[in-house]
Amino acid sequence: MQDPQDSTSAPASAHALPDAAPAPAPVLNPVDENWARKTLAELAFANLEEQKSQRRWKLGMRMAWLLFLGFLVWQVFSLNSPATNTSFPHTALVTIQGEIGPDTEASAENVMSSMRTALEDPGSQALILLINSPGGSPVQAGLINDEVTRLRGLHNKPIYAVVEESCASAAYYIAAATDQIYVDKASLVGSIGVLMDGFGFTGLMDKLGVERRLMTAGENKGFLDPFSPQTEPQRQHAQAMLNQIHTQFIDVVKKGRGDRLKETPELYSGLFWSGQQAVDLGLADKLGSIDGVAREVVKAPDVIDYTQRENVAERLVKRFGVAVGEGSVRAMRNMGVSLR
Repeated sequence: MQDPQDSTSAPASAHALPDAAPAPAPVLNPVDENWARKTLAELAFANLEEQKSQRRWKLGMRMAWLLFLGFLVWQVFSLNSPATNTSFPHTALVTIQGEIGPDTEASAENVMSSMRTALEDPGSQALILLINSPGGSPVQAGLINDEVTRLRGLHNKPIYAVVEESCASAAYYIAAATDQIYVDKASLVGSIGVLMDGFGFTGLMDKLGVERRLMTAGENKGFLDPFSPQTEPQRQHAQAMLNQIHTQFIDVVKKGRGDRLKETPELYSGLFWSGQQAVDLGLADKLGSIDGVAREVVKAPDVIDYTQRENVAERLVKRFGVAVGEGSVRAMRNMGVSLR
C-alpha cells in the first residue's frame, strides 16, 4: 500500500515550470528618434529645392528663347537697311559681290532694292555699282540691267560701274547698262558668252554594269540626265537656246556701250581681258576707283554704302532645317544655264 506522504508519488503537474514572460518592447533612444526626424525633414526640403531649381531652369530657358527670338526679329526688321534720307550731298554705293543668283547676296532682289533706296535719297548725287563678280544667272543680271536703265531715267542721276577684281559674264551684263565703267588696270573684264555645263556617266555605267532606269512622260523630259545618253536633236535644241541667250547678251552690250566698242571677232567669243585691254577695246571707259570717281567725277567725295547684306539673324534662320533642301536645289541649279 502506497504511503500518502511519499513525495515521489506526487503528480508531475505539481512540479511543472511556469510560462516564460514576454520580451519587453524595445525603447527608442531619444537621440536616434531626433536623428530620424531630422533626416526626413532634410530629405523633404531637398526635394522641394530640387523642384524649385527645375522650375527656375525651365523659366530661364523660356526667357532665353524669347529674348533670342526678339533679337532675331529686331535684326531682321531694324538692321537690314542702310541709313536713308541723308541730307548732305554724297555718292551712293551699292556692292555686287560674288555669284549673281536668286539665293545670293548679289540677287536681283537685293541689288535692285539697294539701288532704289540709294537713288531715292535726296542727298545722293550719283550711284556707284562696285562690281567684283565672276558672273552668274542671266535672268538675275537681266532684271538688274533693266532696273539700272529705269532708275537712271526716273531719278535723272548718273550710275557708274567701278570694277575691282572681276566683272565677267553676268556681271558685265549689268555693267553695260551704266553710264560709264571704271576698272583697275589688272581687273578681269568681259567673258561675253553663255554656257551650260554638266556631266555624262553613260560609258562608266556600261563598264560597271549599272543600268539606268529612268521613266519620263515626254521623250525629251530627261535630256539633261547625266546617266542617259544625249541625242543629236537634244544637243541642237540646247545649242539653239544658248545661241539665243548669247544674242541677247550681245545686244545688251551693244546698246549700253554703243560706238565706244571697237568690235573684233573675239569680242563676243567668251574671252576676257585685263582692265587696260578692256579700256582699249571700249568695254570700259577709264581706269579708276571708288574714291576717285566720287571725288573727281561725281564731285561728292563722301561715300555712303546702301548695300543690303544678309545679317546674322537671317543667316541663322536660313540654317534651320534647310540644309538638305538647299543642297538638292543647288545640285539641280548647277545643271541650268549660267553666264560664267
